[in-house]
Amino acid sequence: MTKKLLTDVELRARWSQQQPDKYWVDADVILTPAAADFIREHDITLCRKEENNANTMTRTQIPMRDGQPVYQDTQTGRETVCKAEGMTHLRGNLLVPKTHPQIAFRGQLDTLMAMILQVQITAQEQGQKQIISDLEELLEFTHKILAAEVKDEPLKEVKMLGMDSQQIRYNSQQVKKVFGIDHPIPNYKMGKLCVELNRLRTQIRETELAAAQAFYCGGSYSRPDIIEALNRMSSCVYILICRKLSGYYDRRNRL
Repeated sequence: MTKKLLTDVELRARWSQQQPDKYWVDADVILTPAAADFIREHDITLCRKEENNANTMTRTQIPMRDGQPVYQDTQTGRETVCKAEGMTHLRGNLLVPKTHPQIAFRGQLDTLMAMILQVQITAQEQGQKQIISDLEELLEFTHKILAAEVKDEPLKEVKMLGMDSQQIRYNSQQVKKVFGIDHPIPNYKMGKLCVELNRLRTQIRETELAAAQAFYCGGSYSRPDIIEALNRMSSCVYILICRKLSGYYDRRNRL
């Protein structure tokens, strides 16, 4: 089941109507970085509903001093009780400039998720139910990448479209053997859906580049798991294009 993503847009809509001090969500809901910022800035307690229906409250603990939250500027190490407009939360009470590479990377993930939704609409207009389903799987995996980065946790094994990392690489490289067609060169004759899929593929590449810039330090990458995951995701979209052009989805739709 796809995990729900809670955005700051939804939070702002609720806040403008009721200004609640508590917000209840399901246990597996993932917050976007902007949503997490909104919760902190408005002192909202995030309450998660556990699967056994026993409601529990969780929130990132921010140190307090004299009734005010204490933040730390990661660049200077200085503490402050006031978050400047040009700063945002990296995680917890750690503040970074909004131009910080990891914040830029999170922005690329937001754009990527929005673009997947856009391509799903085109697939829906063309009656391509299987493509919608495959894109939903990629969307869910993007949520996992976001959660792993924000929580500073390892990303679990790459698994998309029923394939692991090595299988994804093989299918994207051995197009002639797997799909019976030559490696497709993008052009307008591919049709609107394939052109949009190709644009999605390039967005994933841009997101991968943002990840490489955000996590490169001292000659190595601190998050090779995220970089590999995005590389395989772009290969997955290439596989979707090959499936569409080879007639794979047409055959599936007739079943």
